[in-house]
Amino acid sequence: MKTAIASTAKTPNGEISDRGGRAPYYLIFDDKNKLIKSIKNPFATGGGGAGYGVAKMLKDEGVDKVVVGKIGGKMEVALEEAGIEFIEGEGTIDAFIS
Repeated sequence: MKTAIASTAKTPNGEISDRGGRAPYYLIFDDKNKLIKSIKNPFATGGGGAGYGVAKMLKDEGVDKVVVGKIGGKMEVALEEAGIEFIEGEGTIDAFIS
């Protein structure tokens, strides 16, 4: 099982981003909470459709669950369509995964 966490930084010492589709980074962890990949979010800036773009990107990475500070309605639908579970969280990523 892979979990992606929306992050303000490219390392686990950052905060969980409260901007799901526009999070600066997504950190992907394995089922033992080991960081396996850090992705600079290509949808962090630009036009609409960020939630759908992120959902597709995470599905392509084999992610099963996403943690974000806040999730918008469009991203929620996109994740549901991709079969990805999501939860809202806050604080530092290190504290959340420990």
